[in-house]
Amino acid sequence: MPTLRAFFILVVFLFATLFAMFWQKFLLRFKLKQRKTFPNRFHRFLCRLFGIRIAVIGKPIQGRGVLMVANHVSYLDILVISAVARVSFVGRSDVADWTFFGTLSRLQETIFVERSRRSGAGESRNIMRRRLHDGDALVLFAEGTTTDGNHVIAFKSSLLGAAEAAIIADPTGSVPVQPVSIAYVGMHGMPMGREDRPFYAWYGDMELLPHLWEGLLAGPLDVVVEFHPPIAVDGGRKKIASVAEETIRDGLRRALSGGRPATADKADEKQGKHEGSAA
Repeated sequence: MPTLRAFFILVVFLFATLFAMFWQKFLLRFKLKQRKTFPNRFHRFLCRLFGIRIAVIGKPIQGRGVLMVANHVSYLDILVISAVARVSFVGRSDVADWTFFGTLSRLQETIFVERSRRSGAGESRNIMRRRLHDGDALVLFAEGTTTDGNHVIAFKSSLLGAAEAAIIADPTGSVPVQPVSIAYVGMHGMPMGREDRPFYAWYGDMELLPHLWEGLLAGPLDVVVEFHPPIAVDGGRKKIASVAEETIRDGLRRALSGGRPATADKADEKQGKHEGSAA
């Protein structure tokens, strides 16, 4: 049964994605507004298809330029974040050359950063500055690689260099930086242990396609995404990286232990009182 389910999901995914690619290309070709919202709707569909249930804590900043800094566990991070917010991503330049997935990245208007060339970094900075000024929400995975999902590794402040320059040069004023923590916490509705997380966490020398098939066989999963309050950017990229890293590490630790931030509990309590009075 797991094999039949996985095969069905894979077939639907391929056909749906091919249609979505043509439609998004059309939207981009004519610069229609739906090019910003369609990936969000499509990734919500994919999360339902894959059986990914997402619990969202906090609110993503939308409707203005914002740099979201997140931890990175898996290729599924793209689906999860894009399913709950209208975003584009900042990725490595070599991703653009990946078969199939590189095309998907370009269709979501990913900004590809060339790390080895100074001129490439300058181009990336200019593109980021323009996109932030135009009101885009950009997601940067500041660890520079994926992890096993059980911890956060040190953020690379160098990856925030172009973002820092783009934010400082923004003519409209300060662009917010919003930390986002992603935690894979459940499997088949049960708490996920450390030994189960590699079914979904893609890291090290794992091959992509076999790992994707293994994840489909493993079944439905639960993910917690927490959008933390924006942090100050006046301390430079090293300060931004340090504060974001600690914030996200705390969010991941809390999610894996089944806890919730006090602000979320107060919000739920307030909502409950409101619903009770309405009744």
